[in-house]
This record gives sequence, structure tokens and C-alpha cells, in this order.
Amino acid sequence: MERVAYFSCMESPLITHLLGYGSIPEKDRPLIEAAFERRGAKEGENLFKGSRVCRELFFIEEGVLRIVNINSIDVEVTYYFMSEQQFCCILHSFNDEVPASECILAASDATLLAISKPDLLALYGEFPYVKPLFEQSMQDRVMKKIQLRNAYLGLDAKSKYKLFLDQQSNIATRVPLRDIASYLEITPQSLSRIRKSMH
Repeated sequence: MERVAYFSCMESPLITHLLGYGSIPEKDRPLIEAAFERRGAKEGENLFKGSRVCRELFFIEEGVLRIVNINSIDVEVTYYFMSEQQFCCILHSFNDEVPASECILAASDATLLAISKPDLLALYGEFPYVKPLFEQSMQDRVMKKIQLRNAYLGLDAKSKYKLFLDQQSNIATRVPLRDIASYLEITPQSLSRIRKSMH
């Protein structure tokens, strides 16, 4: 009973996020939340290692995650940053059950909610109306990631960094400089010079 009272007074970030995509009966909210496992992650922690099937979906309550890959010359490349109120997984691997080359790492200390694919499918079975809420949220995130990546195309290093500060200011001060440089596809040394020239 205490848990139900808590959620009715103060909605969880997960439920608040899902309510942006449709209604959820109040009596179901604590049950949906309870299907997830809360976890802490330290900066640099590997949450999903590549070369296997991604079987967990994360919801970020606090902190920043990054999706990375190793390029042809064994250099780590950051594809995306993801922060609060976002779901994170390697979606094609999670949906199609195929091995992923990408990894998921904590770019800062983070608090996450995690759910396995079997548990998510069981949740969909128990509450069928939540499936389109989850899928719409993840589809929106995919579209936003594509739009953001496309915005960087053709820009020089300084313009990329300015766009990053404009579009992802909530991430810029919370993750290591090397990760930002990797994401922007410039060297840490170049990024350091750019930052100095802007002050």
C-alpha cells in the first residue's frame, strides 16, 4: 500500500515519460514500474558489451549513457549520447535478436531502470496498451538521433562543437572531453583548442 501511495503522490520519471504518449490507469502505474530493476552505474561502466544480442532495455532516470563502436583502426567512436527521460538499447539487436557490434557505456554516473526482453514482453501481455507507448517513445528517439547526426554533416570542427553546445548542453558539462571529441569526430587536442578559443 505504501508503494501505491507513493506513486499516486509523486509520479516516477518512467511513468511521467510514458504518459507523454498516452494514458495509463493509475492502478497499473506501480505494477509497470515494478517490472523494472533499478540499478546504479559508474562512469565508464560497460552496460552492454558488443558481439552479442542486446537483451535489456534501459530507462535513464539520471545520468548520461553513450553508444559506442570500435572502428576499423581499433579506435572507440561514440555514436550517440543519451540522457534523462530516454530509453536506451541497441534497438535492432533487441528487436531482431541479432548480435550487435555496438556497446552501451555509462558516460557519467547514472541511475537506470532495466528490463529484460522476456519481462518486457510479459509486461506487454499483461498491459497491452503500454506496447504502443514504449514503441512510440523509442521511435521518436531514433528519429531525433538521426536528425541530430545529420545536422553535423559538412560542418567544420568549431561549428560541430557550437552545435553540440546548442543542441546538447545538458550533456556537455557532464561527460569527459575525450567522449565529446569522439562523438564529434575530432581529436581531443583540437577540441581543447576550440574550447580555449571560445573563452
